[in-house]
Amino acid sequence: LDRNQLSQLPPSIVKLHNLTRLNLDRNQLSELPSEIGNLQNLTGLNLCENQLSELPPEIFNLQKLTGLGLNKNQLSELPPSIVKLQNLRGLTLADNQLSELPPEIGQLQNLTELFVNGNRLSELPPEIGNLQNLTTLSVKRNQLSQLPPEIGQLQNLATLSVKRNPLSQLPPEIGNLQNLTWLDLGENLLSELPPEIGQLQNLTGLSLNGNDFS
Repeated sequence: LDRNQLSQLPPSIVKLHNLTRLNLDRNQLSELPSEIGNLQNLTGLNLCENQLSELPPEIFNLQKLTGLGLNKNQLSELPPSIVKLQNLRGLTLADNQLSELPPEIGQLQNLTELFVNGNRLSELPPEIGNLQNLTTLSVKRNQLSQLPPEIGQLQNLATLSVKRNPLSQLPPEIGNLQNLTWLDLGENLLSELPPEIGQLQNLTGLSLNGNDFS
């Protein structure tokens, strides 16, 4: 149903008991019916590019959900009840109005990809370090002045993008990311790199354009 002019979703959607994927990308939805939480077989839900300012609590009853797309909406918070989606592997929240991530996000142990580009984040919760299966983390275009030391616990992280933030320094723990292959630090306020950056033996790409290196 992507790329239409839908302004609402009928509650009768609940009758689609065997539905596994629902694509509502690029519509005009400002709210979702609570009945969406009864689609118990749903594994993929794409709500990108709509006008959602909040999510119904019932959406967190979708226990089989592995992919949730929420890019380009008007979300100002991510409810702690996100923790209920224990099978979630991909979560995209780019271009919303989030000022923080709940600590509970660290309990999504199966998460492999997390995109929160283009929000208003001034910090990442230390619990981010608990996402041991995370391979991709993108926090471009936020207001991060530092990364938590716990970032070094993400042993499976392969791609880290922190482009366009006001980062002035990196934690030494970044050197612990032994599986990192791509690190994008462009357009920050960095004037030096910690020596530990030399420990990233698997790094194949490093972007440092638009910083304050002399």
